[in-house]
Amino acid sequence: MGENNQIIGENDYILLKDFKVETEVDEEKGFILCFWVYIFNSNAFPSTILKQVYAETNSSPPLLVLNEKTLMIFPLTCLLNEALGPGNTDLPSEVPKVSAEIEHPQNSWIHVGYEVSSDFVRLYINGEIAGELHLSSLSNDNSMPNGSRKRTLIGITGDSNLQGFIHDAKVLPSTLSIKEQYVKDPPLRLAIDESSISDIEEDNGFWNIVGGKASCRRIFSLDVVLLNTFGQPVNKELEVVASLLYAHNRLPVEKTNDEEPPLLASCDGIEFASCDRPCKLSKGRASFKLKISKLSSKCDNRQFCIKFGVSKLEGYCFLEDFSPSIRCISRNRTPRTSTIIWKKVSAVHPVNGSQPFGLDDSSCEPKHNTVHEAKLSPTSKRVRLGEAKISAVDQHSEECNSLASKQNQVENGFGSRLEARPENFEEMNTSLSDSESTGARDSALKSVSSRGHSVPDVTIFRYCLGGLTDRSLLLKEIATTVSDEEISGFAEQVSLYSGCSHHRHQIKMAKRLIDEGTVAWNLISQNKLQVQWESAVFEIEEQFMKIASCSSRSLTQQDFELLRKIAGCQEYMAQENFEKMWCWLYPVAYTLSSDWVNAMWNSTSPKWIEGFITKEEAELSLQGSRGLQEPGTFILRFPTSRSWPHPDAGSLVVTYVGTDYSLHHKLLSLDNVYSSGVREKNVKVKPLQDMLLEESELSRLGRIMRRH
Repeated sequence: MGENNQIIGENDYILLKDFKVETEVDEEKGFILCFWVYIFNSNAFPSTILKQVYAETNSSPPLLVLNEKTLMIFPLTCLLNEALGPGNTDLPSEVPKVSAEIEHPQNSWIHVGYEVSSDFVRLYINGEIAGELHLSSLSNDNSMPNGSRKRTLIGITGDSNLQGFIHDAKVLPSTLSIKEQYVKDPPLRLAIDESSISDIEEDNGFWNIVGGKASCRRIFSLDVVLLNTFGQPVNKELEVVASLLYAHNRLPVEKTNDEEPPLLASCDGIEFASCDRPCKLSKGRASFKLKISKLSSKCDNRQFCIKFGVSKLEGYCFLEDFSPSIRCISRNRTPRTSTIIWKKVSAVHPVNGSQPFGLDDSSCEPKHNTVHEAKLSPTSKRVRLGEAKISAVDQHSEECNSLASKQNQVENGFGSRLEARPENFEEMNTSLSDSESTGARDSALKSVSSRGHSVPDVTIFRYCLGGLTDRSLLLKEIATTVSDEEISGFAEQVSLYSGCSHHRHQIKMAKRLIDEGTVAWNLISQNKLQVQWESAVFEIEEQFMKIASCSSRSLTQQDFELLRKIAGCQEYMAQENFEKMWCWLYPVAYTLSSDWVNAMWNSTSPKWIEGFITKEEAELSLQGSRGLQEPGTFILRFPTSRSWPHPDAGSLVVTYVGTDYSLHHKLLSLDNVYSSGVREKNVKVKPLQDMLLEESELSRLGRIMRRH
């Protein structure tokens, strides 16, 4: 897709009230009428979408009717025994009709096909037959003495509340295939790419964003994509503009008291009113870096939302998308959803490779009474263990014990505990404290520099400051031009300058991920633009089992369904869909290839990791008929919101019932526990399952209860 990059034409999308098509009905040959329809703002049912118009009798009975979630199509009255009188606009109540149930009939594109012959009428929904009506008992041999009769189809609103669009309407010979017309010219839609969201805290379906005055507000970023209805990117020369609205009534948010625009676009460090800085689509994608200057507390605690729409195409609702409701808070405001308490920790310095592990109270991570899963910012920093001060957005700083002085307190140099992080922790200040010697950083800089690298410093800083999309593009460019040694040097420098060692793992796997992904797609696609999902799953499974070093356990149908959701495709998969799926699956398979996780994946009794599941499935499984299961019951899963090159892609999450009888989600960090440095020192490390069960908050493995 995406071969036509011209702007959208005026006749590509027609309002229902303006739609009109004429055809001659030939009793012998028949015909097909097919079109895409988009209905919105319909409150009164039943509502007529299309009607027949006969000039000779001045009658206009309905042809296509929507009744809540039921789409009904009627036979042509010229094929019925009973003719309509002048001015009649209704069909007799006893006239049969073809009906189909539509799960989401409004605010989504539906392809309708109407096949007409003298013997039957057929209704097609999205290329498939939804119903058929035989007319042998209803046909009127005298109704069309000349073999054909002209009639007009017009799109109307059944009442003032019905609005909608028609796209790609055609009247064709009955010898053609409606299925082929369905895939030929799919309509477009604009959508927020949730996998690209950065520096936004998600909380029970809301977004918490730090905004306000210039010294406090923070940049958050996301991408908007132009897709066809099959989820494939489309290249059009369009611009997308962002605006801030009130969530409850979708009216624009006013300027601040200082006459500052409520939503700002950040470009090269300079702030502009978002309405003055539309973003051009490039290969179907527009990247936004935004700030909010208006606080919810200054607007009667009302919530906001961001509207993204195509410039100069106002009113085309399918070319608009809205963010979830937003709470814009100040930097010092304490979140209402949790209480964060910082605990002291014992550990060793991060530069020499040792870190503490633990879900217990010795962890230097924030503890949440209720932790909700959120997409972590790719630039969010983990706690730099060894620093004298740690600060979070909504907490005062508290000191951590000196890490270097506590080396001997970690059993065998590494211990038996795991490092765990709540999934929606705030971004933390990772700069070295005044009380900490700069010798360690200088030493690390010299160590990295001595290895040599060809990646320019500006590229390193672009990676550290960029969003997920920026990082992905940079890595794809770098991985094809530099050696493995230079990739490793780049990974070390990014980890050092970003203060996050977890970047190292994602950068080092980039070359293999890209190369093996290219080979896999070529095998699947055979040079085709798109392939059927069902035919691709065999190669996907083979690649997964090879990377995961697993020959005894294959993927289940439920696993494939989740992979298809991550890919964002339906019956057909394009390269864009494959890459989305691959960037999630490859890090997971890479994690499973490790001996300590591979054994758990292959275990059938007990089944430590039951497959690819969502957060909602894990939570549902921990809820019994009488409420939550016993405290300490837990389930392991791979978070669906972490895809390469996110630092946590491929990590494991433990979802468990806490002692407070609420659900918690903690991200396990395994790279320090089972690092190459540990293996080289021949340190005996306990199996992961034993380490989990030694945690005070975890006591028994739960089972997955899937919905059918």
